[in-house]
Amino acid sequence: MKQILNYIKLMRVKHYIKNCLIFLPLIFSLNFTNFNMDINVVVGFLAFSLMCSIVYIINDIQDVEKDRNHPEKCKRPIASGKVSVKEAYILAAVLMLIVAGIVIISKMNYASIGVLIGYLLLNIAYTKKLKNIPMVDVIVLVASFVARIIYGAVLINVEVSNWLYLTVISFSFYLSLGKRRNELQKSESTGVNVREVLKYYNKDFLDKNMYLCLALTIAFYSLWCVDPVNIMKFGTNYLVFTVPLVMIICMKYSLIIEGDSYGDPVEVLLSDKILLGLVLLYVLIMGLLIII
Repeated sequence: MKQILNYIKLMRVKHYIKNCLIFLPLIFSLNFTNFNMDINVVVGFLAFSLMCSIVYIINDIQDVEKDRNHPEKCKRPIASGKVSVKEAYILAAVLMLIVAGIVIISKMNYASIGVLIGYLLLNIAYTKKLKNIPMVDVIVLVASFVARIIYGAVLINVEVSNWLYLTVISFSFYLSLGKRRNELQKSESTGVNVREVLKYYNKDFLDKNMYLCLALTIAFYSLWCVDPVNIMKFGTNYLVFTVPLVMIICMKYSLIIEGDSYGDPVEVLLSDKILLGLVLLYVLIMGLLIII
């Protein structure tokens, strides 16, 4: 049982929360009452989440020696010796077989399969080389977030608002630059080089650009809320009143990462009850606006 928990930790199951982006095209296209589409997205979510676990395992195998010298990553299953490299490879292979089985059984369309494969290949390239190239490393992280939206859309063949794409892109840049900022800050304070690419960055550059992207996020989200197409689709012009709540959520997130944090979005969200509560409140209000 203990070893199973180590495998689950290696799979980074709690990071599946990022894959909730896959559901946005279903929700915002108002197709969530379509049972067949719901099933397609849930199955697609499972396949994508397992593919993410494969990527995490490959990354941990690649970085095992570096992780052992990291103050936090040394606790990861492979770096700590709780899971051997051989076991990690076997787990990744099993997960790949499960993903292939899901794709075949669910008769997933070619576009969705293409996004899955593209996500895997992009992240393998990131693990092997791209994460050491300044700005390219951030762009890959952003592309991984956007891939989730595209994947959710092609699963059910719906279009996504350009304003929503721009919102996700700018917010992803904010999260990714914020992560690098805090890694740089930790590296300077501890004297431990936690990531090779950090030598190309400086705090001023990361600060300026992450908050530029945050401002763009709020602007793009506001434009999505007042878009006449969305007002007509959802039958309400009250979406704009969620903008202040989004601003508060962003401010709270910024306050947290300005403190003692590595800036990982999932860790930040799950470690702060107030932030988590604000996000859940946003989901509730947005759900009521769309449904009612």
